[in-house]
Amino acid sequence: MGVLGRPHGVRGLMHVLSYAAEPENLTAYGPLCDAAGRWYSLRWRGDGIVEVAPIVDGSRAPLPDRSAAERLVNTRLYLPRERLPALEQDEFYLADLVGLDACAPDGATLGKVQAVHDFGGGASLEIGALLVPFTRAAVPSVDLAAGRVTVVPPIQVDAR
Repeated sequence: MGVLGRPHGVRGLMHVLSYAAEPENLTAYGPLCDAAGRWYSLRWRGDGIVEVAPIVDGSRAPLPDRSAAERLVNTRLYLPRERLPALEQDEFYLADLVGLDACAPDGATLGKVQAVHDFGGGASLEIGALLVPFTRAAVPSVDLAAGRVTVVPPIQVDAR
């Protein structure tokens, strides 16, 4: 759902990068956890600035100072699957695409979706050495139930 960034000031506040559809809604999901299973409560304190409070014995324990915040830099924050919002038709959580079989429109196997990347210009599917934009033109269908995506491979150009 997000990543804790650098500290902001000396009172334990931090910058945060939100991956929520509406970045300001990050705090609306309630407590978030890290990869080790530790839980954190976030409260907005400014534009992109949050008060981070680890949850200890069921209570919020706000970070006391900059040093405590520095120890959390680059902490990835997650939300349990069951708390994610329901999706509309033709919407997908990018993590659900990893591992799907990738097939050409004629049914030829291209491989498996190994990763989904988003460098700011939109998501791309990594299928072996192939990187395909996750657009309707390049990926006309996604069938999660069948475990398959249809991919229109890009035209190969001879670089000679």
